[in-house]
Amino acid sequence: MADGAEMDEEAMRAFFPLSFGKAPARPGSAASSAHSSTLRNPQNPSNPKPSASTAADDDGAAMIGPPRPPAPAGEDDDEDGGGVMIGPPRPPPPSARGEGDDDDGDGMIGPPRPPPADDEDVDDDDDEEDDDEEMEDDGEGGFNRIPLSNEIVLRGHTKVVSALAVDHTGSRVLSGSYDYTVRMYDFQGMNSKLQSFRQLEPFEGHQVRSLSWSPTSDRFLCVTGSAQAKIYDRDGLTLGEFVKGDMYIRDLKNTKGHISGLTGGEWNPKSKETILTSSEDGSIRLWDVSDFKSQKQVIKPKLVRPMRIPVTSCAWDHEGKRIVGGIGDGSIQLDGVADQISMLKNTHTEDITGVKFSTDGQILLSRSMDSTLKIWDLRRMKTPLKVFEDLPNHYAETNAAFSPDEQLIFTGTSIEKDGDNGGLLCFFDRKKLELVSRVGISPQYSVIRCLWHPRINQVFATVGDKKEGGSHILYDPSISQRGALVCVGRAPRKKSVDDFEVQPVIHNPHALPLFRDQPSRKRQREKILKDPLKSHKPEAPVNGPGYGGRVGTTKGSLLTQYLLKEGGLIKETWMNEDPREAILKYADAAEKDPKFIAPAYSQTQPKPVFAESDSDNEEK
Repeated sequence: MADGAEMDEEAMRAFFPLSFGKAPARPGSAASSAHSSTLRNPQNPSNPKPSASTAADDDGAAMIGPPRPPAPAGEDDDEDGGGVMIGPPRPPPPSARGEGDDDDGDGMIGPPRPPPADDEDVDDDDDEEDDDEEMEDDGEGGFNRIPLSNEIVLRGHTKVVSALAVDHTGSRVLSGSYDYTVRMYDFQGMNSKLQSFRQLEPFEGHQVRSLSWSPTSDRFLCVTGSAQAKIYDRDGLTLGEFVKGDMYIRDLKNTKGHISGLTGGEWNPKSKETILTSSEDGSIRLWDVSDFKSQKQVIKPKLVRPMRIPVTSCAWDHEGKRIVGGIGDGSIQLDGVADQISMLKNTHTEDITGVKFSTDGQILLSRSMDSTLKIWDLRRMKTPLKVFEDLPNHYAETNAAFSPDEQLIFTGTSIEKDGDNGGLLCFFDRKKLELVSRVGISPQYSVIRCLWHPRINQVFATVGDKKEGGSHILYDPSISQRGALVCVGRAPRKKSVDDFEVQPVIHNPHALPLFRDQPSRKRQREKILKDPLKSHKPEAPVNGPGYGGRVGTTKGSLLTQYLLKEGGLIKETWMNEDPREAILKYADAAEKDPKFIAPAYSQTQPKPVFAESDSDNEEK
């Protein structure tokens, strides 16, 4: 019976595929192979800070698991009660923060504990010192928290990418370029080919300067080199454009809009109906999105002399209550709620390309084309806190930004003709005010716009030159979320043999000769010139005795005339006659039988006297 049952089972299995009953492959295997193909090759970044393992050994605790590889734990750690931390990165244990060890000497395993509520001896000063030490530890190993392990590039632009915007959910990316176009990318809809789903051209012949999402991410602002900003919805449909001012009105406050090209713009982070724009006409304007034909406010910067100086950059603070603008004379001006303008004079020697507020509103970043990045404390505005030099910048859209926890400051650099470095992302520690890391983005192209999205924990950097442009996305599968991770592992669909696509029949009645327009004369001439028969040049007459069966024109062009002349049948005597005598032989006939004018003057006409021949006089 058992043998019969086995035979029946084998016969039944013959009707099923070989893979039937086997465990399916793990879904993470395809994703891991996709991420392995996007691993970065570091382009010799110089990191002045110590490595992660050195920092871990100094702290007395080894971290096992992502994002860093495991490091051996020392024997002294168990005796000190430091313990071993297993799992993702988390705040340092109490021993590292100065809170003291537990009584039993065991290490802390799991998430950090809340501060003790029963202890009355804990002062606020101790909490502040703990926070400072924690920030210091983060800053010391800050470059290890940057997601740098993998990289993808969003291509499509033919020139440098000068504008970048990512919505608040991190699912949709906008990139604007000097090729006059805006490309829209959607991580949820893209596959590994990384192609944009829509391309826009806001204004023909005008570069894209800035892009900004609304607080609700349902619309975005597009600023180009023209005098009018445009508003689009989330899918790229035009909602409207703002009015242009009268360029013949001298006072800018009396114009309805900008009269020169725009340099920057940003959506209010708290109000979805207010936007900010700056222009080369020397003004900053606030607009109401619900009314495209009127402006809310016109802000004119304070100047030493009454003249028009362009405003090269502008930005909101985190609360949407203060405005900062970079002026073409090198000054930075802040406009508050009470219409009080604060001015920082002579901050930079060249144009200011980017300004940025911190979340607490105390720190201001300014990036300029004089190859510097300056950090300002708005409570002490006379001198900058720190000036970072040797940061080449050749583009008017280069910006500076903060990390999500605002412990790092970073900006991009441009390529120099005689320089050895490519386009870099330079990271600086906010508290220590020193260089943390340099990350090589592109060996050939300059880095213009940079952004670190807080929700998906991915770094964006735009690059390009006169021939090509792209947006680099840096991420780490262990600490990043969604965004690039979604589309990298999604392979494009393979075409099947059974796919069938109906080829439509296109009927074009205007292609028939009856409906065709009469071609122009110019096109007719061009068509005739292409025709070898109609454009054949006539052969020139042959000079001389002739050749190739053709008779020369010296003695007659026809063969009959040539033969008669050679045979003596046609005699040409005019070459041997005197021209005077040939004319006077008709004088007697004209006198005897006048036909035309002579009969009317026959009575009064004097008798003509002809001169005698010279030959007769010579003979006499």
